[in-house]
Amino acid sequence: MMKKILAYLLFLLPWTALPAQSQKMTSGRVVDRATREPLELAVVHDLATGKNSFTDKEGRFVLPGTAAGKGSGTPAGRRLGTMADSVSIVVSFIGYGRREIRIAAGVADAVVGLEKSSLDLAAVTISSKAGAGSFHTLSQIDLNMQPARSAQDLLRLVPGLFIAQHQGGGKAEQIFLRGFDADHGTDVSLSVDGMPVNLVSHSHGQGYADLHFLIPETVSGYEFGKGPYYADHGDFTTAGYVGYRTISVLDRNRIEIEGGQFHTRRAVAMINLLSERAKERGQSAYIAGEALYFDGPFDYAERFTRSNLFGKWITPVGANNKLTLTLSTMSSGWRASGEIPERAVAEGTIPDRFGVIDSAQGGYTSRSNAAVKLSSTLKDHFTLENQVYYSRYFFNLISNFTYHYFYPAAGDEFRQHESRNLAGYNGRLTHVVVLPSGRLSSTIGASLRSDAIDPSYLAHTLGGQTILHYIQLGKIRETNASGIVEESFESGKWLFAAGLRLDYFHFYYGNLAPASDSAAAIYSGVAPVSHKAILCPKVSVQYTASPEWQLYIKSGKGFHSNDARIVIAHDGHEILPAAYGADLGVNWRPHPNWFINAAIWQLYLEQEFTFGADLGDQAVSPGGRTLRKGIDLSVRYQINSWLYTYLNTDLARPKALDALKGRDYLPLAPTLTSTGGLDARLRNGINGSIGYRTMRNRAANADYSLTARGHFVTDLTVNYTRKKFEIGVAVENLFNVTWNEAEFETTSQLKNETHPVDEVSFTPGNPFFAKLKCSIFF
Repeated sequence: MMKKILAYLLFLLPWTALPAQSQKMTSGRVVDRATREPLELAVVHDLATGKNSFTDKEGRFVLPGTAAGKGSGTPAGRRLGTMADSVSIVVSFIGYGRREIRIAAGVADAVVGLEKSSLDLAAVTISSKAGAGSFHTLSQIDLNMQPARSAQDLLRLVPGLFIAQHQGGGKAEQIFLRGFDADHGTDVSLSVDGMPVNLVSHSHGQGYADLHFLIPETVSGYEFGKGPYYADHGDFTTAGYVGYRTISVLDRNRIEIEGGQFHTRRAVAMINLLSERAKERGQSAYIAGEALYFDGPFDYAERFTRSNLFGKWITPVGANNKLTLTLSTMSSGWRASGEIPERAVAEGTIPDRFGVIDSAQGGYTSRSNAAVKLSSTLKDHFTLENQVYYSRYFFNLISNFTYHYFYPAAGDEFRQHESRNLAGYNGRLTHVVVLPSGRLSSTIGASLRSDAIDPSYLAHTLGGQTILHYIQLGKIRETNASGIVEESFESGKWLFAAGLRLDYFHFYYGNLAPASDSAAAIYSGVAPVSHKAILCPKVSVQYTASPEWQLYIKSGKGFHSNDARIVIAHDGHEILPAAYGADLGVNWRPHPNWFINAAIWQLYLEQEFTFGADLGDQAVSPGGRTLRKGIDLSVRYQINSWLYTYLNTDLARPKALDALKGRDYLPLAPTLTSTGGLDARLRNGINGSIGYRTMRNRAANADYSLTARGHFVTDLTVNYTRKKFEIGVAVENLFNVTWNEAEFETTSQLKNETHPVDEVSFTPGNPFFAKLKCSIFF
């Protein structure tokens, strides 16, 4: 395997050593005029040649072979591109005003500043530079149309991604995407500024991804991908990935207060720490804070609290380096009413859907992060990125889903607990060269991640405090080292991309449970250490016929790792089950005011992870092979200068391959989801949106004898925004429909029952829920 990788690297070197053509080039940077932040994938249109160039991560663009003074090309070029030794260009970016300027031919440091403006879909250009089948255009449109109000909204920005909260507001959301019930992140990887959010071998579930340390107002952008096609995204990237970027430079200070039903209170502040003069030198520093309290609609108030503090500092180091330091900390506590068996409401065991059976449920969690990143522009069109990060994490959760099924006298309440140190490194070296036949981009990357969890345990408890016995107790050490190689070649209307990713995992689980507890027997006689590597190739081809439509095909292999406790218990078998997928899609603009993305896809999984809601020996267990097929459709339409509409519809057919016909349903896997709505942006400052989200009924168990009921919920926001302030109202569940946010098949036994019952347990969704906010900008 290593010989093949070395051979591939040696193949790359001659290409990356090729010199750029000695044509006369005009280059520069496109930035936000207010913050001086670079704008990636801005369109730079050469009026003389009629060709487009696109900016890189640092906002840089190059117009190769500039023929100054020639009027050939488009009619506009013949009119405007005739001045000797100058080039006429039009620069545009989604959410910013277009700018037409003339710059001297051959200059290497032109800076073009763009000002934020209302979204104009007619100015959107389908980019060939974003990568085959990239969703960059779609994400930029949505962030402008549907600004996020909460951490939950940040996830809902991804077309087809649904979430559910089922154990109090402080837990990570359950995630659904492309026919996956991905639990809390087993098949969807999340990151913030390059730092992973998913936690391996988590006490509550593999890949647990709690995004609540991210303050929504600090997010400047996001990217997402569906399927296992991305070499720079590894573990858990089977259904897809989502990566968020935080603001680097504040354009203004902000203070916001919010209040609403169910004793909702929230405050946010974002403050610049440096002067305008420092900004001109390329420096930036700001802090942001968030405080939240929420009781929820439950009879037993949640008393959910969360506090967040975030800071970011950026400074140039020499002429070609940029240093970024990011610090954040989050703490959260809550009570929970848990999951309620349907019969508890029907038979009057509790007074209504919002009642509680075990009031000891709830939790506490905290996470503190530090990250340092050095971005360097090297000679000969090389760029280098190096990042190190560290997280300190704590989690404690009390739950009871089965009540008195396993332990009729004491009850089935249990605690999941862990304390973790997470450290890692990400590095990327990229080389871009312009050849006579096209543009070649080469990337070599490496990453290292180490998780140390001590202790990690699952315990049977009483009253939320007393530990009756340990079901699992131990310490975990897990290391993941990876390397990637990526090549993309653009020639004319074609873009060819290939990638190779190698991941190596080392697992250790040290059992600390007393010999008298059941956990000791599970690990008796097995080695506490295991390791394995996996190689994942990726290939994509894209054809951009015009700025109006683009066809792409993607294929690749990905994986999700298993929990270290399961790896050791299974003596090193079934460690890194692979996923194989393919997409065929199109980006299309049938009219200047339309943007459509559609794709058909298929994903085969060697091993599905199954989750138990009971006190069995393993909360996460390896399942059998699965196959998913589906269709994704996203439509954006600008009705007029101030009114927009959007629609996302996602169909999936998930199936268990190793089960008998009729018992091959995948529990809770979504088969049809859809979101849509209207967004308005009036010039007088009034803006807002009304939108729906719906999920169809689906199987709650393998034979579909139980149904997880679907829902159709409508949300509304109305704001009045001026330069110095904003006031607004947000309403969730506008029409006050009865719906379930989360549903599970659970075998449970209530205290007054003599035998267990297998049925659906649920967490009710919020009823009509209104909030008011007031923001001040300065």
